[in-house]
Order: sequence, then C-alpha cells, then structure tokens
Amino acid sequence: MDDVNTIQSLVTKYQELKSEIGRVIVGQEQAVDGLLLSIFTGGHCLLVGVPGLAKTLMVNTLAQALGLSFSRIQFTPDLMPSDIIGSEILDESRRFRFIKGPVFANIVLADEINRTPPKTQAALLEAMQEKRVTVGGNSYVLDAPFFVLATQNPIEQEGTYPLPEAQLDRFMLNVRLDYPSFAEELDIVKRTTSTAVADVRKVLSAEEILQYQQVIRKMPVPDNVLEYAVSLVAKTRAGADAHPVAKQYITWGAGPRASQYLILGAKTNAAFHGKFSPDSEDVRAVATEVLRHRIVRNYYAEAEGISTDEIIARLLD
Repeated sequence: MDDVNTIQSLVTKYQELKSEIGRVIVGQEQAVDGLLLSIFTGGHCLLVGVPGLAKTLMVNTLAQALGLSFSRIQFTPDLMPSDIIGSEILDESRRFRFIKGPVFANIVLADEINRTPPKTQAALLEAMQEKRVTVGGNSYVLDAPFFVLATQNPIEQEGTYPLPEAQLDRFMLNVRLDYPSFAEELDIVKRTTSTAVADVRKVLSAEEILQYQQVIRKMPVPDNVLEYAVSLVAKTRAGADAHPVAKQYITWGAGPRASQYLILGAKTNAAFHGKFSPDSEDVRAVATEVLRHRIVRNYYAEAEGISTDEIIARLLD
C-alpha cells in the first residue's frame, strides 16, 4: 500500500474508531480526538478532569478498539517505583529473576498520576522517553507501540502532588475533560443504569498503528508551516524582546519539544482529514493542548485570573 492509499485508509479507520468509542463514551469528542492524535503520533497524553468523567473508561475502550494490551496502574501515596516497572526476585534455584511490572503493556493507564509522590512519578520517565526500563543494571525494551495515558485530578483537590515540569514535558498533549451537557448526561444515565452492555469491536492492530505512524512521520511539511510552529513556541518565552503577552503573564515558556510536537500533531491532524501535508491551521488545531502544560504563568496572570488557555489564545491571535 503506497502512502496516498495509507492516508486515505487512515481517514476511514479514524472515523471507525470514533464510532466504536462513541458506543461507550457519550460526548467528550475533543478528548477522544486528543487521545487518537497522541496514539497515531506516538506520543503520551495527560487527561485532566475531576473524578467521574469516564477518563478511565475512555482509555480502556480505546485499548479495546485498537486491539492492544492494556494495563492500569492506580497511583496512590504509598505506591513504589517497583510497583510500576517490576522487580528482581530470588527464585527457587537461587538466581535473580525479573518480574515485569504493569508498565510492560502497549497502553499503560496511569490513573490519578498526581496522587503519588514525585519519586514514584519519576519511575515512568525512562519508560516514556526511552521506551525501556532499567532494573539491576539490565535494560528491558518495552513492546511497540507504547503509550502512557495518564489521568490527573485538578491540583487544587485534596491529596494531590503537582507533576514536576520535566515529567509534564514528556506528555505530548494535555487534554481537559469538561462536565457533560444536560442532554449528554441524560444519555449517560440511561445507558449506565440498565442491563445493556456495548461491545467494542477491534478496528486496528498494533502492526497497522506502527505503519500509520511511519507514514505520518514521512509526511512533508512546508517551510512556512515549520516557521509558524517555531515562532509560536518562541512567543511563549519571556525575555527582553519577548511578545507583550509573554512579558506580561509568563514566567517560563515552552521548550523545543513543544515545536516538535506541534509539527507531529499537525501532521497527524492533517492525515485524519485526508490531507497529504499539514498547513498552519493544523498547527493551530493542536496548539492549545500541546502548549497548555508547558507554560508557567506568573503572579500577574494568577492575580488577574488569566488562564493558560487564554494566554495561548492571545498568542494565536
């Protein structure tokens, strides 16, 4: 299958995936789009929302539709790094044997990742960046494709630890889930208070996902789109010649990884809509979720109630 046909088939598969997920998840289309974007780009995704918005169910449903192995790690204050990556034990023959932890799956759901201390959060860092873990001096490669989809409660809630910036930067997207509308909540209650159970059909295999990822990576990007993405990220950085919005409201801006993810996200967004090359509108489509967790607001922004999303919107304007 050549690249043109592959992109065209991806458009069909994308719609099929959304349809299958929609059999279980009511609404939350923006969140579903963000998850699919990170999957086909090969990035990790952070889902932020209050408890009860079906974050865990959404990730579980996605894993079923993609036919990938899935594991869930419930992050708690007493969780240890070995509970994530695994540990070495002394077996009957008095030899050390490595017992793999739940991180050895295609999709790892890090549930309520900010309810555990930073030491344990950091256990995911090597796995997310290097796609492998090191225990007892030995490296173990994780199966491809590999994604960490983490859920996070708003940091104002009781018993939460803010994620360090280094950990946040490993996530390609920060996707926010909002409360459902009245009609959506009515549909949710109807579906979940009866005996009916929706079966999710497998739409894609691991091999097909890897193939689509390769084609998206090969997609050409015009120079003006590259320049637009890099200049947008540069606008978030405060300094002597900074953008007025950055000077006024930003302490720390986004790094080069943001530029990389803007382009990769734009490529994937273009592919989802049947385009063979991204344009500036594709960059704009992914900008908020790529930059949201990479900008640190200053005191003035907090005092005036200016959110990170509002700052990004001003920079885009």
